Amino acid sequence: MPVIAVDKPLNLTSHDVVDRVRRARRTRRVGHTGTLDPLATGVLVLAVDASTKLVQFMEADSKDYLAWVALGASTVTLDAEGPVDMTAPVPELDTDMVRAALSALTGPQQQVPPQYSAIQVGGQRAYAVARAGGALDLPARSVVIHDLDLLGVFPSVQAAPKVFSPTPDGWAPDATGRTFTLPAALGEHPTLLIRARVGSGTYLRSLARDLGAALGVPAHLAGLVRTRVGRHGLDTAVPLDAVADATGLGDLDALEYPRTEVDALTAQQLRQGKRPAHPALGRHVVTHGGALVAVVDADGHTLKVVRAWAE
Repeated sequence: MPVIAVDKPLNLTSHDVVDRVRRARRTRRVGHTGTLDPLATGVLVLAVDASTKLVQFMEADSKDYLAWVALGASTVTLDAEGPVDMTAPVPELDTDMVRAALSALTGPQQQVPPQYSAIQVGGQRAYAVARAGGALDLPARSVVIHDLDLLGVFPSVQAAPKVFSPTPDGWAPDATGRTFTLPAALGEHPTLLIRARVGSGTYLRSLARDLGAALGVPAHLAGLVRTRVGRHGLDTAVPLDAVADATGLGDLDALEYPRTEVDALTAQQLRQGKRPAHPALGRHVVTHGGALVAVVDADGHTLKVVRAWAE
């Protein structure tokens, strides 16, 4: 019943990965905790069999990315799938100006999702309407962008670093590290390399569009690698062709909430759906004898079960 962090290859949808894992693990019960676009690579967290009940608790995990933002050309998809729909000359870039733009995009934001996304409005998927030549009115959504770190400005996507290693501050360029594969570039456009940490629901394609707008030029996301989801890092993610034998994490280890150990009576009451008295505050993982009992919301007086596990 593991939770497995898979290293998603380029040009596969998240659903493609789920289908392959279903076949490899010989089960239909596979879910993921956050979609990656086909042109993005990196960490895709999967829950297998009974661990699918954890998906609701991991969808809100923060995520880290490496993003290559090409300036001077925008696309209808906001990424390198294209086609290019607008071009403009890019003035000489001042790094202080770029960092100021990134700073303005950090923190709580109202972000308009891409038209090419799986968001539904009135029963219609935005990407289906966009592929048919239409567009939906997609309202801005509240997201939180925790940190945007400019790693460099380069004359083109082709000239930007592709080889990285993990560091305490996140993945950084390193000639001795791991080589990432990006989609084919849509020309030679000045490119910003950005390390991002974002909250749930944030679209890096929209961030690239908004960063270009802040700098006064069209822009698109030329490449994206997700390097972390919650506690799952890319350095420990499993290649897709090795997923059949992956051990992954058990349910208890996969949950990141504070842990509270309780006695046998309290554990029994929680499994019965009761609200035992307890001074804890916030969302907690409750254990008894080191075994997972429940995820609860605590108000300082009682424990309210969000999900309980049988003995």
